[in-house]
Amino acid sequence: MKPNVDLASLPPAVLVILGAVLLAEVVLDVVALVSLVRRPKERVAFGNKWVWVAIIVLVNLIGPILYFAVGRLRGVPAEEPAAAPPGRVTMAEVADALYGERDREDA
Repeated sequence: MKPNVDLASLPPAVLVILGAVLLAEVVLDVVALVSLVRRPKERVAFGNKWVWVAIIVLVNLIGPILYFAVGRLRGVPAEEPAAAPPGRVTMAEVADALYGERDREDA
């Protein structure tokens, strides 16, 4: 049995598939690691980022998928939405807000 396979002897379709899998693995690793670095420690399963770094890097192709499926905890939703914008605003009100109350002479 020949343990080493010469890549030149493989059909081109197999090489394309291997290249696509390799590219997918590298992209998933990079995206998962960037996501992990940006995520606060409190929003990571197990509360330890180093565990997830090891899983992402050492468990090929499955590690990043596990991180995205299990490792990220959902954030706490906002307590209440922002206030609704006011109704129509006149140009005079905008000018007053920007430049202060103008002197009005009642004739």
